[in-house]
Amino acid sequence: MLEAQKKMKTWFYALLSLPATAMGFGLSVQISALSWILSTKYGLDIHEIGIVWAAGPIAGIIAQPIVGAVSDKLWFMGGRRRPWVILGGILTGLMLLALPNLEIVQKVFGMGGEEGLLAIAVAVALTLDLAINVSFNPTRSLVADCTTTEQRSTGFTWMQTVSGTFGVLAYLIAVIWGNETLIYIGAILAVLFTVLPIFFIEEPRELAAEEETGVKQEKSSIKDMVETILPLSGFLIYGIYVIIGKLFGLEVGGDIFGLDYVELTCVIIQILAIVAVLLNLPRSTENNNQFQKILLAHSFTWWGVQTMNIYMFFYVSTVISGIDPESMQSINSWAFLVRDLIGAVLPVLVLNVIAQKTGMAKTHTGSILLMALGYGLIYFFGSNIIVFFASLCIVGIGWASLVSLPFAIMSERVDQNKMGLYMGIFNLSVVLPQLVASFKMGEVVNNAADKSIIFAICAICLLISGILWTAVKDKK
Repeated sequence: MLEAQKKMKTWFYALLSLPATAMGFGLSVQISALSWILSTKYGLDIHEIGIVWAAGPIAGIIAQPIVGAVSDKLWFMGGRRRPWVILGGILTGLMLLALPNLEIVQKVFGMGGEEGLLAIAVAVALTLDLAINVSFNPTRSLVADCTTTEQRSTGFTWMQTVSGTFGVLAYLIAVIWGNETLIYIGAILAVLFTVLPIFFIEEPRELAAEEETGVKQEKSSIKDMVETILPLSGFLIYGIYVIIGKLFGLEVGGDIFGLDYVELTCVIIQILAIVAVLLNLPRSTENNNQFQKILLAHSFTWWGVQTMNIYMFFYVSTVISGIDPESMQSINSWAFLVRDLIGAVLPVLVLNVIAQKTGMAKTHTGSILLMALGYGLIYFFGSNIIVFFASLCIVGIGWASLVSLPFAIMSERVDQNKMGLYMGIFNLSVVLPQLVASFKMGEVVNNAADKSIIFAICAICLLISGILWTAVKDKK
């Protein structure tokens, strides 16, 4: 074991953050370049791009819990997380290389026409997001494994500071040299930052015991897992519905407030799930109920955030006044750069300090409500480019918290020996809302004459999320 790991020196926190940074950089490349390259280079429309973005969450639904549960039990190559980190990093690098060369992949497989291109795009995006999902879970679990509960907020805020700094670098590269250069650099970093650092980090063979964490270690039954994901019931049923619908061409009638009968049913089920979780109607234990509340609040956060991630380019290209078509890609990249710059600076310097004094849940709740305010300002005044970027600075406060503190908050409420499994379940609160953003929000945005509706959706989702986060208690 490195001396720095024994003493938990600052630079070891940075080293521990590099595998997650690789995946974060890959995600930044995906956010910055995927919609742009599919729209401009390959000519896909908004609806088709939404389908491509939906491929990743489908992979995540399956991959994250399975990989998490297996990595909890498996010890291979000197670690439980190490094999998955290496595999995910290599796959991410290969798929990033494929992204700007879809036409070559298309020719190799002999799939001509627009339908063939869409199929290849979905396959590459699916594998890319699967690779990121495969690695994100173990990289985050690795931070939890190698830190005590007292070091947890420091570990995850350092993770976001290092990852966020490289995320800013990603958007800066896109602005200066373009998205294709960014993609190739991302492919290199994905491999280097996963394969090399992981061999200098020693994973503990035995994880924290019950008396250290205050979380009882129990065998998990199917009933327990179903109860745990109760807060995501509506999202889960909708996800199954759209997957089956797209695969088999299923169409359901009805048009109630723009919703078909299945979608309306999902809304009703999700409302009932919110009531059940907040009132703890299943009579779950304190830790499990708090975990349910975290899942619930986090899901609405990502519904709003992914709506911005996927459709920002269409807002920039139609709403912001005074920019020429050649500048649209640059403005889009600068927008994410500003958000991620705030997200890189705040976690260690500000959020961790506040969290140590007031509690992580309270700190995160305030940050999410500020994010809702930022989105609201963009909706009302974002056509002015100065207001647009000033509001993104406010949004960046929530982003800084979103990609750091929730992992530390949830890690205090689960069995440390099942961290990978619970990280996988936690990821469902990200990928299931992304299906809503990819399909239903794509339909809404596509049909709306004013693309400002994108940020109306973001603001409403983040406001709901902030309100739900007030029900989450800090662990004493």
